[in-house]
Amino acid sequence: MRLIVKKYGGTSVATATKIKNIAKKVASESKINKIVVVLSAMGKTTDHLVSLAKKCSKNPDLRDYDLLVSSGEQVSISLLSMALKDLGVDSVAYTGWQAGIKTNNSYSSARIININASKIKNDLKQKKVVIVAGFQGVNNGSITTLGRGGSDTSAVAIAAALKASECQIFTDVDGVYTTDPRVCDSARKIDVVTYEEMLEMSGLGSKVLQLRSVEFASKYNVPVRVMHAHKEGIGTLIKKEEKNVEDALISGLAFTKDESEIMIRGVKDSPGIAASILGPIGEADIEVDMIVQNVGSNGLADFTFTVSRKDFNKAIQVIEKNKKKMNYEEVSATKNIVKVSLIGVGMRSHAGIAGQMFTCLAKKKINIRMISTSEIKISVVIDQKNLENAVKALHNEFKLERK
Repeated sequence: MRLIVKKYGGTSVATATKIKNIAKKVASESKINKIVVVLSAMGKTTDHLVSLAKKCSKNPDLRDYDLLVSSGEQVSISLLSMALKDLGVDSVAYTGWQAGIKTNNSYSSARIININASKIKNDLKQKKVVIVAGFQGVNNGSITTLGRGGSDTSAVAIAAALKASECQIFTDVDGVYTTDPRVCDSARKIDVVTYEEMLEMSGLGSKVLQLRSVEFASKYNVPVRVMHAHKEGIGTLIKKEEKNVEDALISGLAFTKDESEIMIRGVKDSPGIAASILGPIGEADIEVDMIVQNVGSNGLADFTFTVSRKDFNKAIQVIEKNKKKMNYEEVSATKNIVKVSLIGVGMRSHAGIAGQMFTCLAKKKINIRMISTSEIKISVVIDQKNLENAVKALHNEFKLERK
């Protein structure tokens, strides 16, 4: 018998009917495999709990906050266990701490330190279906949570601790696509993708999997399969790169809409200028993405970088506050930009991808504002108005619609 860890997200367990349907599927598969199920809270339960916290306190104590928001998963795991027992399946439901998930003490964004899986292993030997609350753990007797989307990480971590054959993440989509089908209707589901490619996709806007869960899977070599919760299909398998396999040149096309660009004009073109600008930005806990420094004239240069739109106003305030230290002439900025990225391990062995990408965009008269590259990724910043046109053109250029 194979050991499979199955994770169902909030939309997948949003109603009692959906929970009963999941129970039927789990009951059927439990006859041939050992099953551990990890659940999120039902529907928008966590959002509701967060809203209640904000209504009761302007600045909630984080220990109290985690105690509150972790309660949603207790409801879903209890209901699934009840539904399974009604079907004659022996099951047991555990909260994160009951399942032995230990974390650090960073409330609301805790990291898993280790998992004592002895209780789960013993239950599996007794042919029980084990149900675990995702998103949560324990630190010195206090409940902690892993941050939004943390149930993905819970599932992958449990799969690693149990040395499971596979971790299946069930969502409201049937797998990972070459790009967002809502933007490009020729987007195609990918059957297999590497950890590296999925890390890039998750970091660049693909919301299918939480980034930390992919990092965990890569670190412990846990095969992860993304599947639709209520439709049949093989989904997308995320696994270690096979060196002897001829990978597709480009696997996917990701984009982020939450970018903003800040250009600081007329800074001294001298050593240390980047530190004088990015130092105060970093101290303000603002994450900088792409950076370009252009050499100007008369010993002056322009320094351009991107930040998330949510940090835009804060970044401008920091720059204005440190004008004397940064010693610049003026600041220009825009929120109307997006980042588009080509991703694929096949880039390693093929030259000319960047040129092909830039030529394609030039033919569509799409101006590139900034460029960033890595071993398996090429990213460009363009005006937001050109997003859909760029995605469709690049998707067609690299023949991502073909199988």
